[in-house]
Amino acid sequence: MQTKLREKIFLRWLPLVVINIYVLVPILWTVITSLKAEGDILKKPIRYLPNPATIENYLRAWVNCNFSKYFLNSMFISVVSVSAIVLIAIMVGYALNRFQFRGRTAFMLLLLCIQFIPHAVLLIPLFNTFHAMNLIGKPLAVILVCITFQFPFNSILMRGFISGIPYTLEEAAQIDGCNRFQAVLKVVIPVLVPGIVTTAAFAFIGVWNEFLFSMMFLNDAANYTIPIGLKMMQGEYNISYGALAAGAIIAMSIPVALFAYLQKYLVTGLSAGAVKG
Repeated sequence: MQTKLREKIFLRWLPLVVINIYVLVPILWTVITSLKAEGDILKKPIRYLPNPATIENYLRAWVNCNFSKYFLNSMFISVVSVSAIVLIAIMVGYALNRFQFRGRTAFMLLLLCIQFIPHAVLLIPLFNTFHAMNLIGKPLAVILVCITFQFPFNSILMRGFISGIPYTLEEAAQIDGCNRFQAVLKVVIPVLVPGIVTTAAFAFIGVWNEFLFSMMFLNDAANYTIPIGLKMMQGEYNISYGALAAGAIIAMSIPVALFAYLQKYLVTGLSAGAVKG
């Protein structure tokens, strides 16, 4: 009995506690910093709790630092990019799973190899390309880059989800008079909802956190996204730690809320992809 208890403590609970502390303490410290008055953040001795707590930093970040505009820009780019990524991933994943064609394995390998290419290597070629297309400074440049780099992995992920849907369902729909497109639309897509949600969630996180290409291609402050906004809050001679912490909390609020709301679908989708993929 004591041996089993030790095993639970040292092999289960202790690692979980250590991991949670490692992950949650920086977030908790950021929340505490965002609720402190600016003069109390670097004050000695350090106050571990805000006294008194204030939301002034959030108001300053949202209004004075133009975070409301950055938030809308990030949301627009993320929604458009994720919609396109999911649509492409469904089509590519379906083709890779349902059709037999020469070079299918090589194509899948190519999709996976794309993920190993450092993004920084492509900065100059992409900049020159978008400059020739007159897209520098426009959100469309970031949207195209996000779609290009996000859809390969998500297509492979979607293929795993589609492989868990029996083809007999489509055959039954075709016997009832549907063509292949109608069978996919009316049968496959409704069953594929957990996989679509999982893919969309991972794609959203990648697009929402995109910094490198956004920093290079968006040269107009009116089109800045949240990651660029956080970078611009770091001045040359001083840093408003309270507003910066508040901006970081605002930036992570949407992904956290998204994962909390879609948790059931994420667990279902990942389990289906792991078993059937």
